[in-house]
Amino acid sequence: MMLMKEDSARTLEAQLKAKLRIVPNFPRGGVNFIDITPLLSDPIAFRSAIDGMKENIAIAGELDVIVGIEARGFILGPPIAYNLGLGFVPARKRGKLPHEKVSAEYTLEYSTEFLEMHSDAIKPGQRVGLVDDLLATGGTAEAAVKLVEKMGGSVSCIGFLVELDFLKGIEKLRGYRTFSLVHFREQLEGLPAKGST
Repeated sequence: MMLMKEDSARTLEAQLKAKLRIVPNFPRGGVNFIDITPLLSDPIAFRSAIDGMKENIAIAGELDVIVGIEARGFILGPPIAYNLGLGFVPARKRGKLPHEKVSAEYTLEYSTEFLEMHSDAIKPGQRVGLVDDLLATGGTAEAAVKLVEKMGGSVSCIGFLVELDFLKGIEKLRGYRTFSLVHFREQLEGLPAKGST
């Protein structure tokens, strides 16, 4: 789903999609990695991506904080938070935060992982916007939602730069307002339908 006007969204999607690189068989065989670094290195595309995400998040309503999901959510989240006059909170993989933490478990294709946030990062009643670069199977975003809600926060919207629609990760986020700027609705060019995160 896109919250901004449909014609603006289509134009933005085409502009951003042209700056993405699909790397086959990375980080392992059968996985298609969506490389956002060409987009990030292009000042016009990067600004357009941040502005597009910021606009969609602003449409979702008043927020208190942006949570960025490790790792590329750390690239997108801070400029969005800054432009909206909000604070930024990182949701990190296990073992990366030094203070008291809250954690949530999620399952990847071949393993179980944990996402963590500092226990004082979200205050009860805070309205949160979650940001990440990619929605594949939805497990990481679902874990971030659980963390926010475990601390008493409310998830107002969840935004992604790219969504691999064919993996149906959005189904794990039913009931939440979501948006993605770029969609890959079908399996990527002849390679197995496995996500990249």
